[in-house]
Amino acid sequence: MDELRIVSLKELAEYKERAAEWFHEKWGVPTEAYLECIEAYINDETQNSWFICLDKDKIVAGLGVIDNDFHDRKDLAPNVCAVYTDEDYRGKGIAGRLLDTVVEDMRGKGVSPIYLITDHIGFYEKYGWEFLCMVQGDGESELSRMYIHK
Repeated sequence: MDELRIVSLKELAEYKERAAEWFHEKWGVPTEAYLECIEAYINDETQNSWFICLDKDKIVAGLGVIDNDFHDRKDLAPNVCAVYTDEDYRGKGIAGRLLDTVVEDMRGKGVSPIYLITDHIGFYEKYGWEFLCMVQGDGESELSRMYIHK
């Protein structure tokens, strides 16, 4: 665990395929969709960003920023998406570090506020996120919680 480091996929572009596959395994979204978003970031086609946490060379956590995370509020953009930490690495503050990193990265690009949807209550609030409203996820019957970070 001493080797944990958060890196931008722009800085470590050689990890883009591994990262896309890792995110796919966690969320079930097609690998190609992740790869397309990650490559747009690497190629400066978007201000959105992608970060991973490595334990030596193993991806153990990550997140990204996309315009819309599959919900009906297209006006609430951009969205942090695909936040995930492998089970063995939870409770060590990695997700919080990733969230702080992406907030600062986007703020540095002049992008604020940013949004995310989640079903978790109490986690994101610890990192400065505030509940904003309920949104309808694409193809979802239940509403999801939308958070904002200003």
